[in-house]
Amino acid sequence: EVQLVESGGGLVQPGGSLRLSCAASGFTFSSYAMSWVRQAPGKGLEWVSGINSGDGSTTYADSVKGRFTASRDNAKNTLYLQLNSLKPEDTAVYYCAKYANGDPPSGGPPPLYKYDYWGQGTQVTVSS
Repeated sequence: EVQLVESGGGLVQPGGSLRLSCAASGFTFSSYAMSWVRQAPGKGLEWVSGINSGDGSTTYADSVKGRFTASRDNAKNTLYLQLNSLKPEDTAVYYCAKYANGDPPSGGPPPLYKYDYWGQGTQVTVSS
């Protein structure tokens, strides 16, 4: 059974940092691209970042580029997202998601229906 379990969310002041983790099990983690997707209150899902399986190359939404860093530890079956210089507009539930077929083609974030498993999410609240 595939499981994705996020952790590390919380309440942080603007300008602060958090590190999110996503523990994966039930599949060969190293063989699949993974992504972080968030949902702000009252809004739809927003793709945030992706990391490929092979070379670990990363891509980011313009809204988080330069502030967030995705990484993975294939030995620990864990995905990470380092969130720095947080802004109130980063407040959201953050989900990790498994890409269904290895690595996505290059040229922009994949459509969200291409992800076949999602975690339960972890809440990040940025407020003073």
